[in-house]
Amino acid sequence: MIKIDITDSGVQQALNRLANAGTSLHPALREIGEFLVDSTRQRFATSTAPDGTRWAPNTETTILMYLGRYKGSFSKRGGRLTKKGAGRASGKRPLIGETGDLSRQISYKIEGNDTLYIGSSMIYAATQQFGAKRREFQGKAPWGDIPARPFLGLSDSDRSTILDIIGNFLR
Repeated sequence: MIKIDITDSGVQQALNRLANAGTSLHPALREIGEFLVDSTRQRFATSTAPDGTRWAPNTETTILMYLGRYKGSFSKRGGRLTKKGAGRASGKRPLIGETGDLSRQISYKIEGNDTLYIGSSMIYAATQQFGAKRREFQGKAPWGDIPARPFLGLSDSDRSTILDIIGNFLR
């Protein structure tokens, strides 16, 4: 399991005010968790990190492997890319496969009354978040360098929405 601690002082202070008001944090954390799941999934649609930077594009090798799964991507004579294959290649976004498993496996968990976790149960989630060097794992995988494509974390917009959620509970 990977762990990323987000220690945003503004969010921490707002949560402390809510806790000091004698209110259970659980309902607010549940709403924040649901919001962050949606916000994180949106990053897959836009191929952007929480800080707004674009994810590294797919490598040629990744695109060729992806196209190899589909009949009609290459011509039978000469093995050239077909029009259909070119369309598939141009539409292939980083971290989005045929099933979109990683983007669909974002979830949250509340532990106790004061801890919110958000992440993915997919075994390769950490590799996608932080990247990996070729053969980094026991000298075998991955088959090539994988650039970091952060999907977990808070954007400025996320922080603002979280503060609004907490503010609604304080009212």
